[in-house]
Amino acid sequence: MTWIDRAESRFGHLAIPNLLRIVAGFNALVFILYKVNPGWLDTLRLVPQAVLAGEVWRLVTYVFIPQVGGPIADWFFALLYVWYLWWLGEGLEEAMGSFKVNVFYFLGMIGTTIAAFFFRADFSAFMLNSSLFFAFARFYPEMQIYFMLVLPVKVKWLAWIYGALLFIGLLGASASYLFAVIAALANYIVFFGRDILAEAAQRREVGSRRQRFESQRSEVTDEALHRCEVCNRTEIDEPHLEFRVSKDGHEYCVEHLPKAASAP
Repeated sequence: MTWIDRAESRFGHLAIPNLLRIVAGFNALVFILYKVNPGWLDTLRLVPQAVLAGEVWRLVTYVFIPQVGGPIADWFFALLYVWYLWWLGEGLEEAMGSFKVNVFYFLGMIGTTIAAFFFRADFSAFMLNSSLFFAFARFYPEMQIYFMLVLPVKVKWLAWIYGALLFIGLLGASASYLFAVIAALANYIVFFGRDILAEAAQRREVGSRRQRFESQRSEVTDEALHRCEVCNRTEIDEPHLEFRVSKDGHEYCVEHLPKAASAP
């Protein structure tokens, strides 16, 4: 990522510290306002037609709409969602630094916007938040968390399961929707795509080396070190067979060892 390192050296001072904490805070505020006036959320959603009509604030405000569950437990899910964003932000800030988190998040917003306009759909921050979680999983794969506050599971397994479900959901999707999802996840591809390809190539190389090693070891194992001059048996034929070298310089198993050689 030399390009982003160069960018950070020039524009790092422009980064917004604790960006995801700020986003989490606005999500909490929007949820409270939503409880006061539920219809207010409609003015924040990313609707391409409304943006083209002049409501440009929607290009930003959609990331402040919290994703909650049903109306019965919405306070609990809203709190969980805000904590989730805060937790992701802390981890990514520590691993990437403020500038790279800013670039990653804003690239995700741009990708989501492109996806919304291409697909002419009301896109939420779902894919953007998905990219945040996948990035977190790359830095903290072995971290154990409690899924839904109950089930202990490592972050990498949650990421694999989540990715598999996302892939399955795309199998029957149209080409345009597939493009839209790829655009929404463009930030993850830009940041980690090259590393993922390099890791895949390295795994193939390691696998190839392991196969060559096993093949060579098998060939060495197939070559006997001992062979009886009379019966032609080896330690491969009978692993517990004992061998002796006679005075004539030949090797024999104990059963066919010349008498003179076997005498004490």
